[in-house]
Amino acid sequence: MGHEEFAFHYPARKKIFKNLMNSFSLHELIGNTDIYLLDQIMKGGYIAGEKILDTGCGNGRNLIWFLKNDFEVYAVDRDPAAIKYLESVHPDFNKERLQVAEIDKLPFGNNFFDHVISSAVLHFAKSVLHFNDMIKEMVRVLKPNGSLFIRMTSDIGIENKIQHIENGVYHIPDGSIRFLLTPNLLKNMMYKNNLSFIEPLKTVNVDGLRCMSTLVLRKKYEFIELVPIQSILN
Repeated sequence: MGHEEFAFHYPARKKIFKNLMNSFSLHELIGNTDIYLLDQIMKGGYIAGEKILDTGCGNGRNLIWFLKNDFEVYAVDRDPAAIKYLESVHPDFNKERLQVAEIDKLPFGNNFFDHVISSAVLHFAKSVLHFNDMIKEMVRVLKPNGSLFIRMTSDIGIENKIQHIENGVYHIPDGSIRFLLTPNLLKNMMYKNNLSFIEPLKTVNVDGLRCMSTLVLRKKYEFIELVPIQSILN
């Protein structure tokens, strides 16, 4: 299409697009989905038909796009009221996929999900042990090569402004108390759970009061060390 032809048709095309957008509000399409999760969606990180688990789902803010786009969606939350609310607003949701559960005791089999989401949940860990147990469980139910999306508070960028209480829990400058992801904790977590980065770590510093880090990780395949045949024969 030449410039003149495009210019001629542009007003009509603009009107059609405007009418389409008026029919479907952005909120109807994506709700209040975490913007960093939305970034992964826009990059094609999730494919229709895959199994998704949202851990600590709350009111389901991160489920809307997946439910509207033919994913096999599962969700857990420790609060029965949250699950009851989701059942009421999504009556067609398979109730067997909505469960009251703790993240460190997930009611699913090994290697079950293509993707696991944890958005603004892990910074409520009670201790380093509790944090590690939740990570271990999410990795356990994730298929090899599956993705783990994590968004949580960290000490990156506010290291000199935080006060350690105990067991990885800190007072942070915004006045709240949070479990914080630290570089050492991240390094150990990646190593122990056989994880690698899909994208580089991103951290947003909110006016020096709070830092939120986003991790997009992959569960690596587990390689079995082969025993040399000669050692068996001997």
